[in-house]
Amino acid sequence: MMNAESIQQAADLIRDSKWLTVLTGAGVSKESGVPTFRDALDGLWAQFDPTRLATRTAIENDPKLV
Repeated sequence: MMNAESIQQAADLIRDSKWLTVLTGAGVSKESGVPTFRDALDGLWAQFDPTRLATRTAIENDPKLV
């Protein structure tokens, strides 16, 4: 559980950092205009066959695409 001290420590780290990376969950990307994987109309899996790409062999054969 976060308390005031740990929140302040996190704030200090963020303020003093040179670079900041934020990882977020599903849904945020869609509203930001980043394509999702599963959206039926414009998701990445609507363009590519996941059974063809989601394998070790696919990564070995075409790592750039995967």
